[in-house]
Parts: sequence; C-alpha cells; structure tokens
Amino acid sequence: MTDIISRRQVLGTGLALTGGALAAPAIAQGLPEAATATSAETQKPLAPTSGPDHYQPVVTLNGWTLPWRMKDGVKEFHLVAEPVEREMSPGMVARLWGFNGQSPGPTIEAVEGDRVRIFVTNRLPEHTAVHWHGQLLPSGMDGVSGLSQPPIKPGKTFVYEFELKKSGTFMYHSHGDEMVQMAMGMMGMFIVHPKDPAFMRVDRDFLIMLNAFDIAPGSYVPKVMTMTDFNLWCWNSRIFPGIDPLVVAKNDRVRVRVGNLTMTNHPIHMHGYDFEVTGTDGGWVPKEARWREVTIDIPVGAMRAYEFDAIYEGDWAIHCHKSHHTMNAMGHDVPTQIGMDAKSHMKKVRRVQPEFMAMGQNGMAEMGSMEMPLPDNTIPMMTGWAQFGPVEMGGMFSVVKVRDGLAADDYGDPGWFKHPEGTVAYEWTGDVPAPARANSAQTQYPVREASIDQKPE
Repeated sequence: MTDIISRRQVLGTGLALTGGALAAPAIAQGLPEAATATSAETQKPLAPTSGPDHYQPVVTLNGWTLPWRMKDGVKEFHLVAEPVEREMSPGMVARLWGFNGQSPGPTIEAVEGDRVRIFVTNRLPEHTAVHWHGQLLPSGMDGVSGLSQPPIKPGKTFVYEFELKKSGTFMYHSHGDEMVQMAMGMMGMFIVHPKDPAFMRVDRDFLIMLNAFDIAPGSYVPKVMTMTDFNLWCWNSRIFPGIDPLVVAKNDRVRVRVGNLTMTNHPIHMHGYDFEVTGTDGGWVPKEARWREVTIDIPVGAMRAYEFDAIYEGDWAIHCHKSHHTMNAMGHDVPTQIGMDAKSHMKKVRRVQPEFMAMGQNGMAEMGSMEMPLPDNTIPMMTGWAQFGPVEMGGMFSVVKVRDGLAADDYGDPGWFKHPEGTVAYEWTGDVPAPARANSAQTQYPVREASIDQKPE
C-alpha cells in the first residue's frame, strides 16, 4: 500500500501528522507501530500474508485497512485518536478528529476465533474511550468512559483485549464525550471474517460507513451541536464527486457492507440489479431467510450487508434515496424560485453587483453545469461530470462499474462504459431508425476515459 506508512517512516520523511511524535516512545515501550494514512484514495485490500487465514479482504471506499502484528498468538493493532484533516472532495477539506491520520479511522480486519489486543493512544485535547459496536466481549472491554472503564486521558494508552466470538460487520467509535467526538468524526469499521474461508465467500467485498457533518461554507470544523440539519451527507467522510467507484469484474460475486453512524436512516439504492440481503446486526442471514431488494434501508447505529452477481456490464448509480442526501452544503437554505420572473430584480441587483445571476426559476439543473464563484472550502450543491454531461448529484452518491476482463486484484477506475451500439437512449426525430439514431448519439457524446468530477472539454 503506497499511501499507508508507519509512523517511523512518517518521522523519517518529515511528513508527520498531529500525533506523529508518538513513534519513538511507542517503539521503546514495545507497542506495535501505528500506521497512518497519507491519501484519501481507496487503498488496495490488505490480504493475509501469514498464518492459516485465507479470507477475501474488504475494500474500504476511500479508506484502508489497519496492519497488525502477531505476538504470542494474539493479533495486535494500534489506534491513535488524534486531530486529522480529511479531504472530503477535491476543493474541500475538513478538520476533524479521527484515528491514524483519517476519519473514519482505518478498518480493522480479523477472523472469527482470533484473540485481538488493541492499543488505543489518545492524542486528542480531551479524554476518550473506544466502544466496539456489536462485538460480544467482557463488560470491562466494552469501552464506555466512566461506566466500564476509566477515561483515556490525553497522552495515555489503554489496552483492549478480547476474543472475536462471531463473524460479521461491526463498527468502532468514541464513547467518551460521545456527542462531540462522534460529530467530529471518531468512528471506523471492524470486520470479522468467518473461520471457514469458504463460508459466505465473495470475489469482491466493499465497505461503506455512512456519516454526516455540519460544516458551513468557508469553514473547516463541524458544528458539534447539530441535531438533524446536517449539510454534508457522507460515505466514509467523503462526498460526491469525491467518492471512488466500486469497481467490479463481470460475473464476480459482490458484497457491499454498510454501517450507519448518522442521525437518520438511509435507504441505499443500487441501479441495474436486485440483490440479496445477507447480513444484519445479528449476523448472517440463512439462505432460506434472505430477501431480495433494490433498496435497503440502513437504520441508525445498524449494519447491513447485501450481495449480487455482477452479470450486467455498465456504470450503475448507487446512492441514498433521500434526495437531500445527494446534494452538498451549498444546497441548504436556498429559497424556491420556480415560476418566478427574475428579470426585473436581476437588472436592479446588477447595478451594484454586475456578476449577479438569478437561478432556480426553471428548476436547479443549471447548478450542475454552471461554474459560479463559491466561498472558500466548499463545493457546489450538485456537481460531477460524466460522458454525457453534468451528473447533478452530491453527497451520498457513487457508481458501480462492472467490466468484463478485470483481473481479480484490479480496483482501478476503468473509465466510462462503452455502450454497445443501439443501447443508449436517444432523441426521437420521427425519421431516423432507432439503432442508427442510437449510434449517432454515441458519436455525438464520445466515451471519455475521465474521472466523474472532470468536466468534459
């Protein structure tokens, strides 16, 4: 993983993040080194390299998996709670609290039956504790500050140790000054693979954490007292067009795991497929009890997993179906002007503000194509470009890209789908046969090998 380095390497390169000074004393005390992240791009999965483990590792969208070491039969991990900077999308950065350089923190991966020892070092300005959401463990390891353990004071390291009793999708998050620390981004995912590597095995396994922030345009730090009116709905602390695609090889068996640590539910809808719900908070769903969906609702504090066979090639949207969750910060508190005649007041305003533009009287689609000046550190309400024009989305939105011929370890963006002739919707003129017209549409809008946030020339 080129973008994940140890803190010893960080110090050696002079690129230390906040909390980087931990490296030397940590090594002296025999703690496992705490890897940190240097990129907001999706990292390749961390495949097992030793021992009897043969699981298919998960891919955390715009995230990474925390390395571990084996000591006396125990898997040891090291989390560092610290202030971080997270690029939420190109052009916008948030100042959050997280773990090991990012929010959400790195994904922890292990196997059912493993005994894990997790060191948590606190580099925050206040005390903290970490709760292992969904795990079956001793009460004293549950991670609730004041109830099950003393708080981890700044500069201190605590140790959590427990056996992983069941496989599934779990989370970890702060449970000290929880309202503030959760609002600041202190959370991550914890995946426990089945002991039998053949059980519930898939070819690609993706991981999404649903989280939300209230960050006013021009500012960097979330408002921690917000209860419901969040303006940035995120997947792994990223917003569209900054969310990487889910890249899949044709005929792969694919799992998508979703955890929700926001203040509301999210109906996650995937285009082009129906899928089987195969996992909930309670564990794996037996074959005879699974149900098929095209949209799965993720309750607050819950985890869900669904699976599908990738038999249909294409670029398929995946998003929250609450429409306000697919727009960004600039879309809030905008008055509705549909049906208004803005010509008269636009002339008056331009006398003092020549660049003023009235928008919204015909709908808001023009927001997706017009490049207007914005406050510092924010992005438009609806944005992103694809091969046929503006996508007009934001927030919780990405694309599942199914392609034939991808290697098993290839997660690179393959560019836009090259639609077979006659399979693109077209404008009817009444005098051109459908297949020919569809081909003409292909010529008019050539396929671009580009990122979804890159405007065509």
